[in-house]
Amino acid sequence: MKVAVIGYSGCGKSTIAAWIAKKNQLPLLYLDTVHWLPGWKERPQDEKEQMMKDFLDSHDSWVIDGNYHSLEYERRMREADQILFLDFPRLVCLYRAWTRSRRYRGRTRESMTEGCPEKLDLGFVLWILRDERTRKKKAEYQRILDEYKTKVVHITNQRELDEERRKWRKH
Repeated sequence: MKVAVIGYSGCGKSTIAAWIAKKNQLPLLYLDTVHWLPGWKERPQDEKEQMMKDFLDSHDSWVIDGNYHSLEYERRMREADQILFLDFPRLVCLYRAWTRSRRYRGRTRESMTEGCPEKLDLGFVLWILRDERTRKKKAEYQRILDEYKTKVVHITNQRELDEERRKWRKH
């Protein structure tokens, strides 16, 4: 089984990805750990691409959390048996990012590279509220919904996420 979890920052991608991976004993890759080096430095693109290819080539099953279009995005969407698209409202995402920043204050969460302590700065707030929600990004998500409609689960609120978790419990 291959599951791609995509969506906006702060919507809970890492949490549901970890839950699905644990429940089904699947290898889990957080793309933030591929993208970031300690100290919030970006890993060189060629290294990221190689890490992504190596992971995909060496696993028959997986859960991958994150968007990162430069990291085998089309391959992930094509190979996934299910795509979970978490599409929560901006303010919900901001609230969740804020609660996460309080929970992990000064520490690195499991879904991030060690040495990248949790933070909620102005740049990230603006990313969540404005910069991440461009027409281009929305059009890309719509393309995924249209092109992969038979395997996309579009989740727009907590009730739908809870319902999806109930379905996974039956697996």
